[in-house]
Amino acid sequence: MSNRKLVIVESPAKARKIGEYLGSDYSVDASVGHIRDLPNPSELPTDMKKGPYGRFAIDVENDFDPYYVVDADKKKKVSELKRALKNSDELLLATDEDREGEAIAWHLLEVLKPTVPVKRMVFHEITKEAIQRAAHNTRELDTRLVDAQETRRVLDRLYGYEVSPVLWRKVKQGLSAGRVQSVATRMVVERERERMAFRTASYWDVEGDFAPQSNGGQTFTARLTATDGQRVAVGRDFTDAGELKTANVRHLDAAAATSIAEGTRAAEVVVREVSEKPYTRRPSAPFTTSTLQQEASRKLRLNSKTAMRVAQSLYENGYITYMRTDSTTLSESAITAARSQARDLYGAEYVPDAPRRYGKASKNAQEAHEAIRPAGDSFRTPAQVAGELRGQEYKLYELIWKRTVASQMADAKGSTATVKLTATLPADHAAKEAEYSASGTVITFRGFLAAYEEGRDEERYGRAAEETERRLPKLAEGVVLDVLRAEAEGHQTSPPARYTEATLVKALEEKGIGRPSTYAATVGTIQDRGYVRTKGNALVPTWLAFAVTQLLEQHFSRLVDYDFTASMEEDLDRIARGDEQRVAWLRRFYFGDEATSGEGLRDLVQDLGEIDARGVSTIPIGDGIVVRVGRYGPYVEDTGAEEPRRATVSDDIAPDEMTPEKGRELLEASADDGRVLGQDPSTGRDIVAKAGRYGPYVTEVLPEEPAPAAAEGASDGAKPVKKAAKKTAKVKPRTASLFKDMDLATIELDTALKLLSLPRVVGQDPGSGEDITAQNGRYGPYLKKGTDSRSLSTEAQLFEITLEEALAIYAQPKTRGRAAAAPPLKELGADPASGKPVVVKDGRFGPYVTDGETNATLRKDDDPETITPERGFELLAEKRAKGPTTRKRTARKSTAKKTTARKTTARKTTAKRTTKKA
Repeated sequence: MSNRKLVIVESPAKARKIGEYLGSDYSVDASVGHIRDLPNPSELPTDMKKGPYGRFAIDVENDFDPYYVVDADKKKKVSELKRALKNSDELLLATDEDREGEAIAWHLLEVLKPTVPVKRMVFHEITKEAIQRAAHNTRELDTRLVDAQETRRVLDRLYGYEVSPVLWRKVKQGLSAGRVQSVATRMVVERERERMAFRTASYWDVEGDFAPQSNGGQTFTARLTATDGQRVAVGRDFTDAGELKTANVRHLDAAAATSIAEGTRAAEVVVREVSEKPYTRRPSAPFTTSTLQQEASRKLRLNSKTAMRVAQSLYENGYITYMRTDSTTLSESAITAARSQARDLYGAEYVPDAPRRYGKASKNAQEAHEAIRPAGDSFRTPAQVAGELRGQEYKLYELIWKRTVASQMADAKGSTATVKLTATLPADHAAKEAEYSASGTVITFRGFLAAYEEGRDEERYGRAAEETERRLPKLAEGVVLDVLRAEAEGHQTSPPARYTEATLVKALEEKGIGRPSTYAATVGTIQDRGYVRTKGNALVPTWLAFAVTQLLEQHFSRLVDYDFTASMEEDLDRIARGDEQRVAWLRRFYFGDEATSGEGLRDLVQDLGEIDARGVSTIPIGDGIVVRVGRYGPYVEDTGAEEPRRATVSDDIAPDEMTPEKGRELLEASADDGRVLGQDPSTGRDIVAKAGRYGPYVTEVLPEEPAPAAAEGASDGAKPVKKAAKKTAKVKPRTASLFKDMDLATIELDTALKLLSLPRVVGQDPGSGEDITAQNGRYGPYLKKGTDSRSLSTEAQLFEITLEEALAIYAQPKTRGRAAAAPPLKELGADPASGKPVVVKDGRFGPYVTDGETNATLRKDDDPETITPERGFELLAEKRAKGPTTRKRTARKSTAKKTTARKTTARKTTAKRTTKKA
C-alpha cells in the first residue's frame, strides 16, 4: 500500500506546477495565501469584546497572546484541506521559506491539527530537480522564524491601533499609521521640504569647440574650469539656500562669462596638460528584491507592485528563483551555469578565471535564500523562453537573465583621458588666462557590458553623464588649437530630486527600514492612503501627509525615527536567530523599559490633550501665508489679513509650488467678487472667474434687484392692506465649470463666454427631429437627444463635434444596459479546472476574467492587454476558493459563535509541542 502525501503550498498556480513534478503518491493543494489572521475588534464574539482581547484582538497582559480566527472567505478552503488530509498519510507544508511562509505553515498546522507526520518542505525554485530534491530533504518547522513573524504582526497591530486613532481625532477621520508606512511617508515629506526651502542660484560658464591646427584635426568640446588659477563655480558649489559654500571660487555672471567667451575666440589656445589613467568597471551583483524593483522601474517602467506580481508569476511557473530575498549569493550550480552561458555566448575571454562571489549588500540582510536568478542548474536564454512568455513577463525574465549572467563576467576595461587647455586672453581683458578642460573615456574591452548595463537614477549634478563613453583626439602638451566656437552658457541649480518608487525603495533599504517583501506593499499603501501621489515617476506628498508627519514628529518622534525603526528590524532578526525572546521584546516596546526609564507605546499615546490639532495641520509657507489641512481638504489662508481669507488648494499644485505669491493668487481668485474677465457683449454683464468648493468656475454678475415698494395703503402705525402676493421666479446667473486643462489664473473672457454658452445645440436628428445637444455634466462631457445620452471622450468635443459626428455616435449601440455585448478584450484559453474557455471582458466595474461560470475582477496592476493565461486562471481559482459572496454575512455570524465556544484558535504553547510531532 502506497504512502499518500498531501503537499500544501500558497497559490493554485504553484500547486499546479509542483503537481507536475511529483508522482501519483503526492496530492498538491493550495491554501490561497493566509488562512487566518487577527480579526478587527468589532468582529470579536460579543462576550470577548469587553475582555482582554477586546481592544486589539491581543491580550497584552498575558504575554501578548494573539487571538486568530479563520478568515470568513477561507472556511470553505480549510474544509477542503481537512478532507484531503483525512485521506493522507503524511503532510508536507511547502510554503515559501521566509518568515511569512513559515508563519503560514504554522497557521495551517494550528488549524488542520494533523494526526499524521508533518514535515516542512522548502525550495527556492520550482523546477523538477528542485521539487523532487525538496520532497526527500525535509526539515521541521522553524518556530524561531514563526516567532519573528508573529512578533511583527503583533507589533504592527499595536502600532496601528494605538496611533491611528490619534490621527482620527487630531487630523482627519479614516487615516492610518504604520511602523514602516509612516516612516516612508516622512521621507517623502522631508524631500519635499528640502525642495520648498530650496532657492535657485544662477551661474555662468563657457563652452568651446577646439581642434588641432593640423589639417583634419578632430574637433572636441571643452568647458571653462578656471580663470587666472581660480576655479569657476559650478552647481555643486552652491547650498540649497542658493549661496556659495566657499569663497575661493569665482562666481561668473552673464557679463563676465560673455566677456571670457569673446576673449577666448580671439585668444591663443594651447594644450597645457594631457593625462591618461586606466578605466575599470565591475558588474553589479545579482538581483535582490529591492534592486529588482529599482531596475524594473528604471528600465521597464514597472511600479513595485507590478514588478513583484510579474516576478511572482515567473517564480510560480518555474522560470526564476524565489523573488523575496535580500541575498546576493548564487549557488555553486548557478555560478557554473552563468559562467558557462557567458563563455558560450560571448567567448572565453569574457569570463574571469575565478568565479565572482558577492556579499550581502543590505544593512540587515537576512534569510537563507539565493539572489533572484533564472531557475535550474542550467539557464534558459530569453530566446528559448520567447515562445512561452509574453509582454512584461518576458521583459522581466530577460532583465533577470542578463543581470545574472553579467554578474559572472569580466570587468569592462578602458582608459580615461583628460586634457587641460590654456587660453591667453587679449591684453585689454580683465582676466589674463582662461583654463578649459575636457575628458573622455574609451572602452577597449566591454566585458560584462556586452550583456548588461545597470540603469542610473537622476543625478543633481550630472555625474551619470560624466561616465559617458567619449573619445578625445590624440594630443600632446604645447599643441596649438583653433577655437571653432566659444559661447557663454547660463545655468541654474536644481532642487533635490523627488523620490521615485525605485529611489524610495533604495533609500529604505539603505536605512535598514522594512524588508524586501514589504517594500512594494509599503509604497502602494502610502499612495492608497492619500499620503503620496505620483507626478510622472515622482512621488509627491500631499498636504495631508505634511499634517500627519508633523503630528508624528512632534509627539511620536521615536516612532518615526529612522534609526529606531531600523533597530526594530534588527531586533526581529535577533528573535529569528533565537537571541531575543518575543514576549520580553514586546513588553519593552509596549509597556516601556523600567531599566532605562524608556517610554513604551502605551505611554506615548496617553497625553492627547497636548496635541494642538490646528497647529499640526498648519504648514507655514511664508509671509503670513499658510496651508491648513481641513475636514474637506487643504486650503490656503492669509493669517496677516484683517479678515482671514481662504481658498481651496487643488491637487495639481505640488507643495513645492506653493509660494506666498501663489497663495495670494489663489486668494485673489477666490475672493467673493472673483476676478473680472470683462463684459458679455450681448448682455453687458460682468463675467468673473472664481474658485469654488467644487473647483474653479466662471459666472455672470446679475444687476441688483430694486427694493420692494411699500404695500398700498400703508402708513405709520397703520396696518397695511393685504393684497395677493404675486410670485416671480428668481433669475439665476449662468455658471460653468472650467475644463480640466484650464487654469483659473489665465482664463480669458472669450473662453469664459464659450463655457457659459453650454449646452450647445449641435443640430437636429433628421429622423426624429429632436435636438442633439453637447453638455458638460457631473460625470464628464456627453451628448443628449431626448432621454438618450452618450458620453464624449474629451471636453474639447463640446465645442468641436459636428452633427455628422454626433449622428455617428448615436448610430453605435449603447455600451450599457441591454445593449449588444462587447467582444472580449482577450482570449486566454481553456481553464485547467473547469475546462471552459477563459476570456477577459470589460465590465461595469472594470475588466474581469470569466469562464462563463466564475467571474474574477482584475487587480489594480493587472493589464487586460498583457495578462497571461496563468494569471487569469489563478484569479479564477482564488475566486472559486472564496465561495459565493452571498454567504459571507452568514458565515461571519456562525464563526463568532463557534469561536466563542472553543477558543482553540488562539496561540498557545501547545503549538510548539504539536510541531515536534512532525
